[in-house]
Amino acid sequence: MINNTLAAGIQGIQESMAGMESAARKIARGGLDGPRGSADGATDLIEPILDLKLYERSVEASAQVVKVADETLGTLLDIRA
Repeated sequence: MINNTLAAGIQGIQESMAGMESAARKIARGGLDGPRGSADGATDLIEPILDLKLYERSVEASAQVVKVADETLGTLLDIRA
């Protein structure tokens, strides 16, 4: 059961990191997609910036899951020793 929890936490981190990379790419090319001086370029950046923050929180939550699974496994090993 702890292995499943640990795997879920690691998978969450990996998926969130991929989402962060995608959002960062959108932000990096955000000013280049629209015509120069267009206000659309700024509004096109809002969603990827919010996504980046969302994925950051998701990484933090998944890291907490991994930490708790690690601590639980350590406690179980201490009890068995």
